[in-house]
Amino acid sequence: MYKVFVNEKKLLLSKQSENLEKTLGYENVTSLEIALDLLENTSVKELNIFGENIDEIWSQFQGLFRIIEAAGGIVNNPQGDILFIKRLGKWDLPKGKMEKGESREESAVREIEEETGLANVELVRFINTTYHIYVERNGDKILKCTHWFEMNFNGEDTSKPQIEEGITEVAWKNTAQIEEEVFPSTFKNIKLIIREFWNTKLK
Repeated sequence: MYKVFVNEKKLLLSKQSENLEKTLGYENVTSLEIALDLLENTSVKELNIFGENIDEIWSQFQGLFRIIEAAGGIVNNPQGDILFIKRLGKWDLPKGKMEKGESREESAVREIEEETGLANVELVRFINTTYHIYVERNGDKILKCTHWFEMNFNGEDTSKPQIEEGITEVAWKNTAQIEEEVFPSTFKNIKLIIREFWNTKLK
């Protein structure tokens, strides 16, 4: 199953039909093009495409886009707070595009250190990958795949925003602050990965 966000609307690719606002059985790549058109140009907020061969569907879907890979992290301190950045008025997790020759892990650590000013973050484990679609100024359609890692930080807090990247604030938030302050002003992908992270910590 793959969840992809298109302008903050959800496209779910799955084997079985899911109970969403609109569902389409997969026939060929045209099914995917119709789904994207509905999400981009109508009031439909969530759509499910289902078919038995999910790998083929995903491969066909990826073929519609230029793929950009990124990596980032959910950084915890000893109190259990999570580190957020604020950019363009929205709360976000530190992340960025992978550079040529980097592993996902190396990229995630580098981006966190660059965007937040923290040094010596400890990489713990891979959490999951999130997907969203956007269009570049030149008209290229991009599928951005962001690989998320859990990280720990237990050192001197040297955090400071990377102003040249448009980051205006770096802040640690506890669970209540995340629910009350971050979630109303963030992206659905960020909510998705944080909730998944919380769920794995409870198991």
